[in-house]
Amino acid sequence: MTTARRSAGAALPDDSRLARELLDGLAEAVVTTDRADVVTLVNAMAAELLPELSPGVDLADCPVPALAGAVRGGGGTFDTEHHGRRLRGVRRGLAGDTSAWYVRDVTEEQARAEALLAERSRTAFLARAGSRLGLALHRDETLRAAVTLPVPYLADAAVVVHRPSPPVEDQPHWVRYAADDPAPVTGVAGWRTVESVPGLIEALDGDATEPSPWLDADLAEVLPAGSGQPGAVLISPMRSAGGPAGALILARRPDRSGFDPREVELAREFAARTGAALAAAELYGEQAHLARVLQNSLLPPDLPALPGMTLAGGYRAAGDSLRIGGDFYDLFPTSDGGLFALGDVCGKGVGAAVLTGRVRQSLQTLRLVEQGPRELMELLNRALLDAPGAARRAQFTTLLLGALTREPDGGLLARVAGGGHPAPLVVRTDGRIEPVPVGGMPVGALTEARFVEAEVRLAAGDLLVAYTDGVTEARGGPGQPEMFGDARLRRALASGAGLPPAALIDRLLQLVDEWLDGQMHDDIAMLVVAAGRAGPAGSGGAGHRRLAG
Repeated sequence: MTTARRSAGAALPDDSRLARELLDGLAEAVVTTDRADVVTLVNAMAAELLPELSPGVDLADCPVPALAGAVRGGGGTFDTEHHGRRLRGVRRGLAGDTSAWYVRDVTEEQARAEALLAERSRTAFLARAGSRLGLALHRDETLRAAVTLPVPYLADAAVVVHRPSPPVEDQPHWVRYAADDPAPVTGVAGWRTVESVPGLIEALDGDATEPSPWLDADLAEVLPAGSGQPGAVLISPMRSAGGPAGALILARRPDRSGFDPREVELAREFAARTGAALAAAELYGEQAHLARVLQNSLLPPDLPALPGMTLAGGYRAAGDSLRIGGDFYDLFPTSDGGLFALGDVCGKGVGAAVLTGRVRQSLQTLRLVEQGPRELMELLNRALLDAPGAARRAQFTTLLLGALTREPDGGLLARVAGGGHPAPLVVRTDGRIEPVPVGGMPVGALTEARFVEAEVRLAAGDLLVAYTDGVTEARGGPGQPEMFGDARLRRALASGAGLPPAALIDRLLQLVDEWLDGQMHDDIAMLVVAAGRAGPAGSGGAGHRRLAG
């Protein structure tokens, strides 16, 4: 133990050759100086990284500006580019007021850090682009995003050359955004311009070759006026599953460096995502057009004015994206009054809307041969069951059919047939609520279905209210969600006794709105009939409004 302690406390042997070998074996440069900052020693790495330094050189005046400045200013660190390498040095004090500068070559380390930052920047750009493109549901919106996103990150100007959809002319169109443009600009490019730009025709055809920069492209027609010849141009095809969607042109000013391989790769990835987004926007546009056509054909109609009576209808579909659903109403004039229909097809959305169209079309045809409510319902039941694929679809509808007949004293006689639908309610002028006793079975469900017909007389001022279960089953309220229910509906109708049909529809829809408070709901349809003078259809304003959610 004593020997060990004595050995540990002994002085190290003074072997300058060994010390030199140790210094030369270090991976960092070491430069020692005396108290006057004159170099006394440089190791092998220092001689390689800082060949200007040797013993006797005054560091304050040495040809390494960053190091000389640190010495003169009394600093302890420096960071500089020297002979193509990135050097970082730190000063440490030694005995006798001498010093040592330890200098590291951080070129590779900094390159890795810069590569990591660049990759993070590219990832952030693609994430931002993906989010923006994903939210662009319309073609024009997608094209605007395609040219604004790359500027100024990838280019000083971006141009998308594309063929319009649907094609209205055999000329390519372009959308451009430059750093100095307040907003994207559009135009039509001639085929001569397209052909003059190397690689543009190939990109428009979806050529699979790698995008390449072109320094001699003639883009005067599509670039901002006065911008001059670009320093570098990169053209990338915008591919999609359905074929070529266009071409993305990125242009840089002459004072900006060209596109390096990673930027070319990033531009191609962005162009591919833009092409996919453009194809998705076009598909959405086609579907939206089909939805509008379907919607316009299936929305409840404006109610015709009938002598001796006033009617109003209200309708809201469950979905917010397509204002059609499974609830419907209709009104057909007859020689002595009118024939109304109100129903609720099973299911929601487009499938229910298609069956709604089938039911309404069948009623439109069958009423020409039969106008008795119960008899017409029986014919409709057979027609739905005889339709191709009816058994496989297993679809049906609840339905009310009512024949309205004018009476000499100004009243109305209503014969109402029910097919599994909530009973209509009569609102008397004194606020009394009387259900019309109809029940029956759903239409289109059973071949031997039974339907019930009842008769009710409406005096002047009385109202007949037919509705679908979307009203009573609307879930909401101030506390725990609960159904609007029959009791609330009857109280609302009683408080609205004497109102015109359109005003009562408005009141009921407002009450249901407040009850739902933005919650999801089922389709809603209502039809109100009053004995009295003929008036304009009430469905135009109150009836066709859509409830969000």
